[in-house]
Amino acid sequence: MKASVYVAVAAIAAAAGFLVYRYAVVMPRTAAETSVAPAASQASGSESAEQEGALPTTLPEFTLGDLSGTPRSIRSWPGKSMIVNFWATWCAPCRREIPLLRELQKQHGAEGFQIVGVAVDIREDVVKYAQEIGIDYPVLIGEQDGIDAVNTFGQGSIGFPFTVFTDNQGRIVLFHLGEIHKEQADVLLGAVRDVNSGKLTPEAARVVAAKQLAAIEPKSSDG
Repeated sequence: MKASVYVAVAAIAAAAGFLVYRYAVVMPRTAAETSVAPAASQASGSESAEQEGALPTTLPEFTLGDLSGTPRSIRSWPGKSMIVNFWATWCAPCRREIPLLRELQKQHGAEGFQIVGVAVDIREDVVKYAQEIGIDYPVLIGEQDGIDAVNTFGQGSIGFPFTVFTDNQGRIVLFHLGEIHKEQADVLLGAVRDVNSGKLTPEAARVVAAKQLAAIEPKSSDG
């Protein structure tokens, strides 16, 4: 089982051009900065996953075991603005961004942001690593069922890490492919805040965030 999961996840990485990392923000097709297809207008998570390249409009339902092995739905945090981070222990950019994710949870949890890591990896490897580095936000773990959870987002084989940001109603606002840096996190969380406050629609927030992210000097993401 362990070997077969490594093969399956390695196939995802290879198909994605795994050593190339970039940010990707869901935007309308008419915008010049488009890098990921727009959300399907009225599709559920499972329906939209059938349309390759189209994100669902709301956070898809999936259930995986947490660090203690207890099954837990990704929708176990109602009313929270979710930051769902897909990662693996063997992914160097994934490991590098974990300290930032911990800090974001510490700084912004009180205002309603909730980070959940989704590790597509071998359970014992994830549990050991989480204990070693002190991950203190919830982590869900899946092998083949983790790959199935990735597929609910309809993006095909895109590589890790990738992170989905929702508003406090569970609507997907932003999708970020690659390691997140502090400057990018500030933009992404700011966009979600604007949606939560009613200042911007999710669609408008994507356009604003894409322009702000494009103005940030790219950082190296080696290895």
